[in-house]
Amino acid sequence: QVRLVESGGGLVQAGGSLRLSCVVSGRTFSSRAMGWFRQAPGKEREFVSVISASGTSTFYVDSVKGRFAISRDNAKNTVYLQMNSLKLEDTAVYGCAIGKRPLTTIKTYEYDYWGQGTQVTVSS
Repeated sequence: QVRLVESGGGLVQAGGSLRLSCVVSGRTFSSRAMGWFRQAPGKEREFVSVISASGTSTFYVDSVKGRFAISRDNAKNTVYLQMNSLKLEDTAVYGCAIGKRPLTTIKTYEYDYWGQGTQVTVSS
């Protein structure tokens, strides 16, 4: 069955950078949009970014625009999230998800496979 494994999280100081990776096993990767979500302590899951199957269309939540960049390598079945200028508010568990369709969407119910997530902690 389809599996998603995230990596790259860790502890960084405010203003620093991290690059998250999500490796997907299965034949559906290249034909589906891929999204990144996060969940901070005491808060609900939040949409962060999404990239279309072709990699030509992307979208970001306002709080990370200009700081985060999503990309994908279909040959490696991998989606990335480059995070720069990290803030304390970015602290959360970050997870990737596979969309039900090739095009981008911010709605949680439009994704049908989810990874376990990787912890990102930003310190002052």
